[in-house]
Amino acid sequence: MTALSPFHLAIPVHNLDAAEAFYARFLGCDMGRRAPEWIDFDFFGHQLSVHLKPGEPVLPGTNGVDGKEVPVRHFGVVLAWEEWQKLSQRLQRAGIQFTIAPHIRFKGEIGEQATMFFADPSGNMLEFKSFRDPKQLFAS
Repeated sequence: MTALSPFHLAIPVHNLDAAEAFYARFLGCDMGRRAPEWIDFDFFGHQLSVHLKPGEPVLPGTNGVDGKEVPVRHFGVVLAWEEWQKLSQRLQRAGIQFTIAPHIRFKGEIGEQATMFFADPSGNMLEFKSFRDPKQLFAS
């Protein structure tokens, strides 16, 4: 496997100021360029562009995974185990409303991972996860 290249993701948001507060101040993402209808963020080394589009997104449907209803449309990042633990604790102390609370999925199985889901102020679903064994990221 080669080194990962940064991805670019563009998502709709209802309010740019709320998106800035969430991504820059709450999650700690550096802000890049800003225009009247969009903002770029350094989302854990990747380029996240939020675009003003009131009325979107619509809450996604879910699929059952390991006994939880996982939002079908979501994005996020895979963190180191300790980094995930610190973020999870910080979010819990801040009182974030989790869609799926931090927990360990697939315990004792291939692909064992820590995961949590929550929404940004516009309803875009985020998942942050970590693999106990990072080599199992693409294990089958």
